[in-house]
Amino acid sequence: MKPVLVVDINSPIFEPKQKKFNIFKHIFKYIISFFKKQTVLAIAIIAMLITCIFVPIDSYYLNYFDWPTLATLFCTLAVVEAMTNLHVFEIISKKIILKLHNLRNVTIALVFITFVGSMVLANDMALLTFLPLGYLVLHNSGNKKAMAFTFIMQNIAANLGGMLTPFGNPQNLYLYSFFNINTKEFFTIMFPPFIVAITIIFLLCFLVKPIPLTLINDNNYKLNIKLTTIYSLLFLFSILIVFRIIPYQLGLLVVFISLLILDRKALKQVNYPLLLTFCAFFVFSGNIARIESINSFFSNILPKNTLLFGIISCQLISNVPSAVLLSHFTTDYQSLLLAVNIGGCGTLIASLASLITFTEFRKHNPSETKSYLIKFTVLNYLFVIILYLISIFIIK
Repeated sequence: MKPVLVVDINSPIFEPKQKKFNIFKHIFKYIISFFKKQTVLAIAIIAMLITCIFVPIDSYYLNYFDWPTLATLFCTLAVVEAMTNLHVFEIISKKIILKLHNLRNVTIALVFITFVGSMVLANDMALLTFLPLGYLVLHNSGNKKAMAFTFIMQNIAANLGGMLTPFGNPQNLYLYSFFNINTKEFFTIMFPPFIVAITIIFLLCFLVKPIPLTLINDNNYKLNIKLTTIYSLLFLFSILIVFRIIPYQLGLLVVFISLLILDRKALKQVNYPLLLTFCAFFVFSGNIARIESINSFFSNILPKNTLLFGIISCQLISNVPSAVLLSHFTTDYQSLLLAVNIGGCGTLIASLASLITFTEFRKHNPSETKSYLIKFTVLNYLFVIILYLISIFIIK
C-alpha cells in the first residue's frame, strides 16, 4: 500500500498565505460595503482619479476648490445637527402638522419655503435647512411614503427658485458679472422659464391627495430658548459666508469653536462623506476644464447650439463648473444663462444640491434608493424638456 500524503492547511507553512488571503478578503468586503453605503462618493472618487491620469497633480489643484462653499456646507451641516439635537425641527414639525391638517397642504408649504429660501439663501442652504424639517413632518404624521416625491419637489424648487435673480445662484452671479449683463435684460431672459417652472411645481404638488394628518409621534419637547438663539446666530454666520459679508475662515472658526464648547456631538454627526463628494467633484470638473481635447471639442460644438450643449454639459459636470467652462467658448450669454439654470435639473450631479437631497433621503430610506432615483430622473427630465422647449422660443 502506497503512503498517503496528508497536508495540514493549518500548518505554520501556510499561515502567511492564509493571512494575506484574509487581508485581501477583508479589503474587498470593505470596498463593496463602501460602494453600497456611499455610492455617489465612490463614483465621484473614481471620476476624479480618472481625470487625474490626464492632468497630473500640481499646485493649481488648490484653485479647484470653492473654499467658501465648503466652509458654508460644513457650518450649515454642523448647526443643523446641533438644532436637531435640541429637537427644534421636531417642535416646528408638530406645529406644521397641527396647522396644515392634510398632506397636500404640507407638501405645498415645504416646497414653497424651499423655493423662496433658494432665492434668498441659495439652493444648497435652502435644502440643508428644510429637508430635515420635511423628513420630521412626514415621519411624525406617518407619511414616510410621500417622502420621495416631497424631497424631489423640494430639490427641483431649490434648483429653479434662484433662476430669476443674478444673486439667486452661483452660476447666475458668475455669468452676470462675466458678460456684464444688463439687469433689465437679465430679468427679461429669466422671467418666462421662472413662471413656467413655478407653475409646474405647484400643479404637481396639487396632485398630492389631501390625506388628513394626525400626529403619531408627540414627544412634547420643550424649546431651549437660549441655545436655539445661539444656534440661530451661528446659522446666520453661515449665511453671511454665502454673501461674502464675512470671511469664510472667520465664520468657520466661530461655528467650530462654538459647537466644540456647546455640542461636540453635532461636530461628529456632520455628513463628512457629502463634503468629500463635493471635493471630488471640484477636482473632477477642474481637471475636465484643463484637458485640451475637451476644450477643443467645446470650441467646435458649442457655437452650433449653446442651449442644448450647455444643458448636456450640466448633466455631466454640474451647472456651476459648466457656466465657468463654457463661458470661454461662446458669446451667446442668453442661451448659456438659460442652459446652466435648466441644466441644474436632470442627473444627480447636474446640481450639487441634488446630491444633498439624495444623501438626506438615503439616510432615512436606504432600501428605497432605486425607487427614488427612478422618480427623481422622470420628474427632473420632465422639467428639463419643458423648460428647454420654452427657452427655444425665448431665444428666437
